[in-house]
Amino acid sequence: MNKDSYESLREPMDMPDPHFPIKVHRNAFSQQGQVTFPHHFHEHLEFLYIVQGEASIECGSTAITAKPGELIVVNSNELHYGISLSSDLFYYALIADISLLHSQSADAAETKFITPITQNRLLLRNHISEDGEAIGCVLSIIRELEQREFGYELAVKAELYRLMTRLLRGHVATVLTQVEHDERMKNLERFAPVFQHIENHYKDELSVDRLARMASLSRFHFSRLFKELTGHTVTEYVTMTRLNKADHLLRHSPLTISEIAAATGFNDIYYFSRTYKKHKQATPSSVRGN
Repeated sequence: MNKDSYESLREPMDMPDPHFPIKVHRNAFSQQGQVTFPHHFHEHLEFLYIVQGEASIECGSTAITAKPGELIVVNSNELHYGISLSSDLFYYALIADISLLHSQSADAAETKFITPITQNRLLLRNHISEDGEAIGCVLSIIRELEQREFGYELAVKAELYRLMTRLLRGHVATVLTQVEHDERMKNLERFAPVFQHIENHYKDELSVDRLARMASLSRFHFSRLFKELTGHTVTEYVTMTRLNKADHLLRHSPLTISEIAAATGFNDIYYFSRTYKKHKQATPSSVRGN
């Protein structure tokens, strides 16, 4: 496979302190329909806490409408993607390397819980709402990381253990066997060149047959696995990619709407306008006017 294509989807995850691998980001978006992050994955666990506004978050094939007070959990090596659904979106992204909780010896906590999470065999539920304890742990970790008072490292580890305990007790989605995990990773690697090809050639005619050949799969198996990985058919995914490119150009380029439609693979400006409005809940002209 093309290693560069695979690695292009893997987000590099630098930590402010490599010896204490956990960090938090504040994220604010003022435009409805704006991509908050493109399709990518990383080995770290990520927790998105929505403070204000709404967002559509896709984790693998699961599409979630995230609202204020809700928590989104992104598992290790899980393909994810986000788009703002409001003009006042604000959320925290807490990113943690689970190795932070490793034990010095192979005790029960290590072998039963930490190792399966590290090996990506124990998957947590993506959408968590109405769990004050889990959300309270996340907010405590965020507060400790932002204030960095003396001993914050101890407080962060303690809260992270509490958070993982709560999630393991009430929010485990599935436990994969080693064979299932290996198959999941193989599919992610196999489809990376396909995602990269769509990203680079979104304005061209993209046939399912050609994309299936890139993944060395039959059209039927390719389409099935593509839907499992992304939650979309190939046509839906390509259309979404084109619309996101068009949205960026509408907001940041001097091109006319007709020129943007042509530049992003829409040969009919009326079809472009209808499709954009359907997916973005706004007309191209209203976005251009903002």
